[in-house]
Amino acid sequence: MPLDDRKLAVLRAIVEDYVATQEPVGSKSLVERHNLGVSPATVRNDMAVLEEEGYIRQPHTSAGRVPTDRGYRLFVDRLSRVKPLSPAERRAIERFLAGAVDLDDVVHRTVRLLAQLTRQVAVVQYPSLARSSVRHLELVQVSTTRLMLVMIADTGRVEQRLVDLPAPTSADLVLDLRSRINEKLCGMRLVDTPMLVEALIDEIRPEQRATMAVLSSVLLETLVERREERVVLAGTANLTRGGILDFHGSLRPILEALEEDLILLKLIGEVEPTTTRVMIGDETQVDNLRSAAVVSTGYGPHSTIVGGLGVLGPTRMDYPGNIATVRAVARYVSELLAQN
Repeated sequence: MPLDDRKLAVLRAIVEDYVATQEPVGSKSLVERHNLGVSPATVRNDMAVLEEEGYIRQPHTSAGRVPTDRGYRLFVDRLSRVKPLSPAERRAIERFLAGAVDLDDVVHRTVRLLAQLTRQVAVVQYPSLARSSVRHLELVQVSTTRLMLVMIADTGRVEQRLVDLPAPTSADLVLDLRSRINEKLCGMRLVDTPMLVEALIDEIRPEQRATMAVLSSVLLETLVERREERVVLAGTANLTRGGILDFHGSLRPILEALEEDLILLKLIGEVEPTTTRVMIGDETQVDNLRSAAVVSTGYGPHSTIVGGLGVLGPTRMDYPGNIATVRAVARYVSELLAQN
């Protein structure tokens, strides 16, 4: 049954009050706090309909009502207004992130900032190599039979490998190989490099092929075969800030889920470009997170999504504020990666 505007206004008021006070909401307090324009009896009738439709529930006898996951979902989809960040908040985000010196610093500053601003658990995925492109490849000669291969992605992510060569190799040959490799691979997406790496062996002089074959094997390992995706957490202590109804009285399932990188990557690493995703309760499809909610979005330079970031907390969270913060931080991180 579709809800009329008055019942939707009552639901919005219940969600906002419960998020703010951590206490079940009664009809009398709704009338006192909100300009609903109706009597407490009418509000009680509306609450009865909302409860029957599964948008609110009574946690125990003689208590007020609290939103259900379905109620939060309707609030997020139709009722919430994203809270704009203040100019001071925006300047603080920009200054904090602008001080980063490298990619690791960007990621760790971002996750700390998200946790501080939202008072939730913050999760940031390192830029995925699978979505990155080659910015530069460097060959550093350690000795005549050993090289250091350094791959720098367009996101600033750096991968290093030692290469043991089959025979002593001159500095001139190393320079030649570096030039050929960069000419072939710079600007290419990592997922598109395997055929180009294999072609390098055929394009070089016969006496260099043994060296190039060994180098190509390490290149493929660096560019393609490595699929380790990393996430960083901050603000786990924020989980203890809530009331007794948050997480059904136990943090253990939430903490166990936070230890699983694959779970976290599923929650924040699969967001479509320009999309902010909100998953509430069962929508996470993770048993241990049935009492939690996740707000996430993607980030990356020049509208290319290379990773995800977001926050996790109780379903009783400030959705408008968290959505705005997650979007703003993602935008600043994306701009920072594009500049660098």
